Amino acid sequence: MRIVRLQPFQEMETLRRQMDRMFDELAQYNGETSQGWVPAIELHDEENHLTLRAEIPGVEGKDLDIHVTREAVSLAGERRYEKQAEHKGFYHSEFRYGKFQRTVQLPVLIQNDKVQAEFKNGILTLTLPKAEELQRKVVKVNVVNS
Repeated sequence: MRIVRLQPFQEMETLRRQMDRMFDELAQYNGETSQGWVPAIELHDEENHLTLRAEIPGVEGKDLDIHVTREAVSLAGERRYEKQAEHKGFYHSEFRYGKFQRTVQLPVLIQNDKVQAEFKNGILTLTLPKAEELQRKVVKVNVVNS
């Protein structure tokens, strides 16, 4: 028999996360905010971990700031103007420059001390191991006769 810890506010926490996600999506409708631009992301659920990919072209690793809690991932950084682009007149440019910040609420708790990051070809990939209590861990219980 499995013992489940009662969490009376779990439904409220789920609702809060859904509302946060909805407002986050509304605020980032066109990829720009009053503070700058917002990178596009993908969040994928694997058996034992989540994979978060952020599209951050033209940003160097040294310009990234990543903070991870058990519930969320915050990305911040800056895409700097290219030196040759600063001094030449453009007829048209849709490139986004400047500072960015994005916080992604996660659908499950993670082990934030075991996160792995890779930054390659303008794509940041974070591997976020799920909290152990969420991994379907089977433990053999020995019965002792008394």
